Amino acid sequence: MKLIFIGFISGIISGMGIGGGTVLIPSLVLFNDISQLEAQGINLVVFIPIAITAIITHIKEKNIEFKYTKQIILSGIISAGIGSFIATRIDDNNLRRYFGIFLLFIGLYEFFKKKG
Repeated sequence: MKLIFIGFISGIISGMGIGGGTVLIPSLVLFNDISQLEAQGINLVVFIPIAITAIITHIKEKNIEFKYTKQIILSGIISAGIGSFIATRIDDNNLRRYFGIFLLFIGLYEFFKKKG
């Protein structure tokens, strides 16, 4: 039941374009005794069908400017392999800390960002 609830919340967050991994990864680590690296791997697998569903909705609503996506996709594909390689060589505790620091900075940025 925990996993269904975590999937539900992470799906809503992903559909909003916020990034369901920000909910899914910590939830898997904290409530399911899963390592940080395993949680990140699970997130990648789970992300695919959730993202496809969200993409279809956003395309129908005309919320995507495709002129911005090509360069981001290309560089993302290249750097994903590098990031995965690095992640598999970092101690799980440090990986969890780095992820937490990243989330903290993103949270602070969003909290203090000026409107407009």
